[in-house]
Amino acid sequence: MDSRTIVAPMTPAGVSAVAAVRVSGPEVRDVVRALFGDAALATIKPREVRLGTARYPRPADAGEGECLTAAPAIDSLVYVFFEGPNSYTGEDVLELYPHGNPLIVRELIRAIREVGGVRLAEPGEFTRRAFLNGKMDLAQAESVADVIHSANLSELRNAHRLLGGALSKRVVSLAEQVKDISARLELDVDFAEEEADPDYAAWGDKIAAIRSNVVAMLKSFKGAAVRRLPLVVLYGAPNAGKSSLANALLGEDRILVSDIPGTTRDFVEVRLFLDGGEIRLVDTAGIAAQATDKLDALSMEKSREILEEADLKILVDAGEDEVRGTMPEVRGSMPEARGSMPVARCSMPVAREKGEPASRVIARERSDRGNLNPDFIVHSKSDLRDASTAEGACQNSLRVSSKTGEGLDELKRMMNETLFKNDEASEDFWITSEREKACLEDALAGIDRALDLIRTNPAVELLAFEMQLVRRALQSIVGEISSEDILQSIFAGFCIGK
Repeated sequence: MDSRTIVAPMTPAGVSAVAAVRVSGPEVRDVVRALFGDAALATIKPREVRLGTARYPRPADAGEGECLTAAPAIDSLVYVFFEGPNSYTGEDVLELYPHGNPLIVRELIRAIREVGGVRLAEPGEFTRRAFLNGKMDLAQAESVADVIHSANLSELRNAHRLLGGALSKRVVSLAEQVKDISARLELDVDFAEEEADPDYAAWGDKIAAIRSNVVAMLKSFKGAAVRRLPLVVLYGAPNAGKSSLANALLGEDRILVSDIPGTTRDFVEVRLFLDGGEIRLVDTAGIAAQATDKLDALSMEKSREILEEADLKILVDAGEDEVRGTMPEVRGSMPEARGSMPVARCSMPVAREKGEPASRVIARERSDRGNLNPDFIVHSKSDLRDASTAEGACQNSLRVSSKTGEGLDELKRMMNETLFKNDEASEDFWITSEREKACLEDALAGIDRALDLIRTNPAVELLAFEMQLVRRALQSIVGEISSEDILQSIFAGFCIGK
């Protein structure tokens, strides 16, 4: 990677009120002069927010009498100069905040690139320079991507803990402990003939303590799976009000709704923001006691399949007319159901006494026959029926009206509490990087080899060698030891402006 000045947008492409562009490198002051003139450069102060009109740079062959104000204007914008090393990258940095018209951003970057020595940044190059210039270690640099891509508050808080150095401090502390052991071991190697036999038992206890810490960090690994959005599935009989409920939760008519049973033929997935984060909300085709045709059977099979993946299954119960205790048996995961036209594998309706709430029938059917097992029951269309129809329902149930809004806030609160853990006061963290996990596994393997040597063949030279490998593995996590290929693979996954 060269040290030329780089430029890139920090905000995604598209129209917005304000965009952001970042410039970093030795030619930043030349960029200020080219865009805003000599007077702006002469009076610029670090970290001072300034308003100015950015203009195209004066052509190289322009006469001395031609002033910058004669050049066409690009935009009136706010900009801030950060003097290195007190900046994100450790270099001189210029951040510009033009209006969020993609044309303005494009022309602004084009004008900046006309300044000699300025090029477009590569993915992650700003953060990479921050790492190379000592502004953050490699574990913190990797956590920048987590901060950007966190899908819920729990992940975001963890990302900020990592960015703040929670992992780095623990790893550095362990590396120092290994260094101390290594120093004592190497000292014993140098003076093996002059000293008494080393105290292997004491070494074993210290190495075992380090092992416990490494194992704990490995167990905390969640990886890419942590960014999977929770899946909530609405299911129930045809015309139970599932699509209306999904629209009501979203606050807009996203899904087609009608009074005709079977309007939804395939499951429909939408995104819903709760207080704790974003979820995937799925509206499924109605599941009846019997399929009316092959298409209906296929729709019900798709509903069963998506239910198998659900983190939270919500049964929508519309009461007397729509449900009648006819929820079918879950068999979508059976091998014979794959790769062939599904058929209706539905249980016969459970006997129902006159006036018995549908939710009670479903709960009885669930326990008696092992049928579809909801995590929560929503009694929909509460504005159309008497409150007594929901009496005797399961404990995890709620009356909801998509029309009046009754129960919607409570339903969202229930989903949020179920899917998102409130860890605001927690100081614990988990690791998300496969690279960090691999380094910890290497360290653990070296520790186990060292402990095995202590138990079987306590040769000081071999112990010292293994502990050196353990220390290197730990140092690799924070980037004290890292190859160019590793750095390239890490930062290649970043967005351009980071």
